[in-house]
Order: sequence, then C-alpha cells, then structure tokens
Amino acid sequence: MIRLLDSQNTGLLIIDVQEKLIPAINQKERIIDNIKKLIRLSELFNLPVILTEQNPDKIGSTLSEVKESLPAYEPISKLHFNCCEVDAFKESIESKKLENLIISGVETHICVFQTAMALLKNGYHVQVPQDAVGSRTDENWQVGLHLMRDAGAIVTSTETIIYQILKQAGTDEFRKMLKVIK
Repeated sequence: MIRLLDSQNTGLLIIDVQEKLIPAINQKERIIDNIKKLIRLSELFNLPVILTEQNPDKIGSTLSEVKESLPAYEPISKLHFNCCEVDAFKESIESKKLENLIISGVETHICVFQTAMALLKNGYHVQVPQDAVGSRTDENWQVGLHLMRDAGAIVTSTETIIYQILKQAGTDEFRKMLKVIK
C-alpha cells in the first residue's frame, strides 16, 4: 500500500557518498544536488539523518560537499553492504522510532538495494528517490530501482518527496524549500 510520508516518523538515509566512490558514479552531480536538497528538507522538518560510510579507511570519508550540508557529521562505518547488518545502524533507526525511510546514496544495486530489502522485510516503509541514488552504470542503477520497486519500495523523485513532507504552500518551510528547488 502506498502511503504518504509524514515528517513525524520519517528519516533520511544517506548511504556511502564517499570521496573515492563518487567519481565513478553515473550522474553524480545530480545525485549530490538532490541529496543536498533532502538534507535541507530534513533540517526544516527535523527529520533524522543517518549517514553511512562503506569501509572509510579504503574508500574515504563522505564527500566534503555533502558533509558540509549536514547538521552534524556522525557517520556509521560499515563493511556490510546491507546497513541493517550493522548494530549501530539498527540502533539508530530504532531509537528514532522511524516508520518511513527515504534512501539516498550509492550504489543503487548494491548497498541501497540490500538495505531497502532488509528495511522492507522489517516492516519499514521505504521511498527511494531515483534521482538521489546512483550506480557506476545506468544498467545497474535501473536493475536496483526495478528490484526495489518489485519488493514494495516506492521509487519516486526528490521533488515528490519534498512536496509530500511540505504538504501545503504558503508556509515558511514551503518558501524556504522553494528557493532550494528552483
């Protein structure tokens, strides 16, 4: 069942947007721009942001452009592709009492896909903005999106997510996000 996002129980997950990985990702500028929009939305509505880094000793830390947009830089280091296999990640989403997760980051067909599958299996509602996730090839990006959609995730866009959380025009949050969107 499709359900609209609510700012009261939604969090933003940013997976592995790291220095040595991002240069190889297709459409990286679009992905980074949309992740930054989602971070701004998270700030306006106090949505928890959960950041992961895959093997940071080898792949580096989160891209500085993304890191600088974050309210706090508190990455969860991992070796597992599926974030749900990491205790610190599980504790983070459970302690924040999240029901919905917006998943952004890389790679769509690996870490994003495996994490989405585990979250869905555990009863979370997952929305994946297709313009805020990426892979090294277009084919793998498409495969990841199709697999997640088939499993029950909502494959959407950054702007669709933004307007779900905004709910209406005329608010201070709407005016602030409008500047970010345009």
